[in-house]
Amino acid sequence: MTQPAVLALVDHHDGVVRAPAFELLTLARSVGPVEAVWLGSGLAGALDLLAEHGVSTVHHVDLDAEATVATSARALAEILVESGATTVLLSSTFENKEVAALTAHETGAGLSVDAAGLERSGEGRLVVHQQAFAATWTLQVEITTPRAVVAVKPNAVPAEAAPTGETPQVVSHALVHPPAARTRVVERTVRPSSGRPELGEAQVVVAGGRGTEGDFSAVEELAEVLGGAVGATRVATDEGWIGHETQIGQTGVTISPRLYVGAGVSGAVHHRGGMQSSGTIVAVNADPEAPIFEIADFGVVGDLFTVLPQAAAEVRRLKAEQA
Repeated sequence: MTQPAVLALVDHHDGVVRAPAFELLTLARSVGPVEAVWLGSGLAGALDLLAEHGVSTVHHVDLDAEATVATSARALAEILVESGATTVLLSSTFENKEVAALTAHETGAGLSVDAAGLERSGEGRLVVHQQAFAATWTLQVEITTPRAVVAVKPNAVPAEAAPTGETPQVVSHALVHPPAARTRVVERTVRPSSGRPELGEAQVVVAGGRGTEGDFSAVEELAEVLGGAVGATRVATDEGWIGHETQIGQTGVTISPRLYVGAGVSGAVHHRGGMQSSGTIVAVNADPEAPIFEIADFGVVGDLFTVLPQAAAEVRRLKAEQA
């Protein structure tokens, strides 16, 4: 029996595909034939990359840059119904979770967010793997409705190219029923790029806490040489030492990088809830009794302003040897 297509929303910035989209396409291939959804401009330059990741068809809606979340959700809902697909996958960002909820509401689909994996049950239903209670529990949730909308955590699976791929067919769509204009964008602020990956998508995160005493220079230096993102605890952001967009925790960003380095981070429950599913956890703290050492794979008791620069210097030395 042929499985119905799986739609994957491809996040991009000015036509450049974001890394979690390739992870999403890899996961989608495990549960059915993959068709991509591209909202906005810049599709032509990405077709070869999408082909390499097993996309057979791209559903395109030429939304402008000022499109609201409601408009994106309406476009996704209409494509879901028109295409005959039964599953939509999105990367689990703050914006996409809202898109997912609205799409599920409009199509009567089952909804799951922050998924860590997918599979098909014996009856062909979608089974979603999730982690709960600060990654101490693993759940399997079967979606019983005919359609499913699932937001998948970045770094849930490694991205892999498809064995074979051909240039996908592009199907253009126009919004049949645009949503009522209940909201509009009155101002859009774009933060200057740091050149580092987004916190929620990064495979390496270096986080600073109270122990930095407001000086994040050592944290930023190590993140720079590792090609990672900079994160922070709630205390650090509340003190105004660093922007709130860097906050990791239950009321901040939830991350699951391959490597997490916590510098001067005590390991309070709030923070642990946002990073405990990281692959390898390294803790650097002057207090040997800091709770973060309980969950760390590697711990260094010492001054972060001594340890982090030494680590950065060693990484640079190793990179130079390999060059």
